[in-house]
Amino acid sequence: MRILYLGDDWVGSNAHSLADGFRQAGHEVVVLDTTRVTLPPRLSPPWVYAKFTKQRAPWSVAAVHDAIERAAAEFRPELLFVFKGVHLDQRRLLDLPAALRVHYSPDDVANPANISAEYLAHEPEWDLVVTTKQHNVAELQARGARAVTFVRSAYDPAWHHPTARRGTRQFLVGFIGVCRPDRRAELVGLARTHGSRMLVRGPGWRRVPELRSTGAQVGGAVYGEQYSEVVASVTANLVLLNSDNRDTHTCRTFEVPAAGGLFVGERTDEHAELLQDNSECFLFSDAAELSDILDRCAAHPDKAAAVAAAGHQRIVDGKHRYLDRAREIIHAIS
Repeated sequence: MRILYLGDDWVGSNAHSLADGFRQAGHEVVVLDTTRVTLPPRLSPPWVYAKFTKQRAPWSVAAVHDAIERAAAEFRPELLFVFKGVHLDQRRLLDLPAALRVHYSPDDVANPANISAEYLAHEPEWDLVVTTKQHNVAELQARGARAVTFVRSAYDPAWHHPTARRGTRQFLVGFIGVCRPDRRAELVGLARTHGSRMLVRGPGWRRVPELRSTGAQVGGAVYGEQYSEVVASVTANLVLLNSDNRDTHTCRTFEVPAAGGLFVGERTDEHAELLQDNSECFLFSDAAELSDILDRCAAHPDKAAAVAAAGHQRIVDGKHRYLDRAREIIHAIS
């Protein structure tokens, strides 16, 4: 198929990886980057406009749509695929000349942060809505979506693979992800216990003074292959879920074991289905259980390494690449 693909096209983004998944599946893909609308540069006029109005800058939206329409006229796509385009002009998207129009949401579509009033008004006009949340399927159907498909998140083997450590330092426990209110207290508590044996990377963590005072190593976000390099320096890689999205799995569910890291994550039905507890991962339900897991990892590093290796094999053998998700979506369309 000829696919006109709209999404945030920066290195390390899930949209970038899924676009390449469609290409690897044999389709002709043209990507139009929507980053200037969804994530305008900090302190730029569109960023300032969005902060004050809670809306995307109309001139940025118009410029992106002009580029999209020029590409559509020249490329003549059979499929318009939009990766979380809730801040784009829905009418202009749906009026594009394409036989099929698919909207993909990587986040909970019941969370107000992941939708817009305009998107909701036009949601039933999309030929297919794809969600990575099982609980969204019935909710989307109840909202009037024409057709809904559930696919899990994925990993990108171009970036998520075992790699050599950069440096000799090895951390007992680490977390890579955004600083969120539902994670803050838990990670600060772990850092107070484990101090310099703990690593935290991601947006916002360096602005948490109580975390920086623990002796833990704190840094900014890592993307692409650098993510796997950081995973390699951690014995127990935490997989924490986003409560605002009602997550029962996340991208890290696949990225950590694909990168060769030991998956230590919250116990959910999906996690238990994807990986075998105690032999391919370690799952916990509360702080006491997590503390016991970390004590065992510290006392038995060989066992931790064996569990990590088994988890890696389970995920890479399980058809969890973005290529596999692209095939699932095309199958749903057909």
